[in-house]
Amino acid sequence: MSDRAPDGMSEAGGPIYRHVRSKPFEPAIGDADSMKVIEEHITKHVGNPATVFHEIMSDLVHVDVHVVAPTPSKNYYTLVTTGMSDRPMNVPKGMENVAHLELLLSLPPTWPMDEKMAPFKDERNYWPIRLLKILARLPHEYDTWLGLQHTMPNGDPAAPWAENTRLSGAMITIPRLVPGAFATVEVRPGKKVWFLAVTPLYPEEMEFKLRKGAEALDALLRKEGVTELVDPQRKNVCRKKFLGLF
Repeated sequence: MSDRAPDGMSEAGGPIYRHVRSKPFEPAIGDADSMKVIEEHITKHVGNPATVFHEIMSDLVHVDVHVVAPTPSKNYYTLVTTGMSDRPMNVPKGMENVAHLELLLSLPPTWPMDEKMAPFKDERNYWPIRLLKILARLPHEYDTWLGLQHTMPNGDPAAPWAENTRLSGAMITIPRLVPGAFATVEVRPGKKVWFLAVTPLYPEEMEFKLRKGAEALDALLRKEGVTELVDPQRKNVCRKKFLGLF
C-alpha cells in the first residue's frame, strides 16, 4: 500500500506491510460540510440512521459510526463510518480519485446496539465497531491507504477480535448488502468519497490469501455467500485446507 517499499512478499506475490506509527497525537478538526453530505447519502440509499456513535476525543480524524436499524426488507443493522474521508489517504500516484474512503459493515438484528447499556461495553458485542474505527484511522496513522481486497490481521501474531469468535483479520470488499448507487458520493467539486465494506476473516482465510492471492479468496467468499454481515461463528471457507484440499 502506498509508494513505499513492502516489508515482504506473500507466497501469492502480493506485498506485505508492517506498520509502526511515528507521528504524535493530533486532534481532529473534522469537516462538517462533508459529514452533512455523507449523512444525506446514507439516508437516501441505506436508511435514516437510528443512532450515531460519536467520538469524544479524536486523533487525526473524527470517526463516527452511523447505525441504520433493521427493516422487514433489510433485516440487519448497517453501520457506516463518517470522518475517515476528511483527510485523503496516501494513495499511489494516479489513484488520487480514490483517496477518500468510508467503511461499512452489517450486524444481525439481535446484536446488542445500545452503547449506554452494559452489554455494549462487552468486547464480544463491541468489536465490529472497534474494527471499523481501527481501519478508518489506519491510513492516516501510518500514511498509507486502504483499497479493495486489502487485508489486515488483528496484531502479529493475529488474535481473535473477541473471545466469542475465531475471526482475527479483515478484508476490504465490495459491499453486497447496500444498493450500487451508494458506492460513491461527491461531497464537493474534486472530492469524491467511496464506500467499501469490511468482511472479517478467519486465520485460515488470511493464510489462503497470502498463498493464493486476494482475488482467489474474494471469489471463494462470494461463492460461499459470505458478505459484510458479521457472524462470529460463520462458516470458515478455508477450513478444508487442513484436509489437504487446498
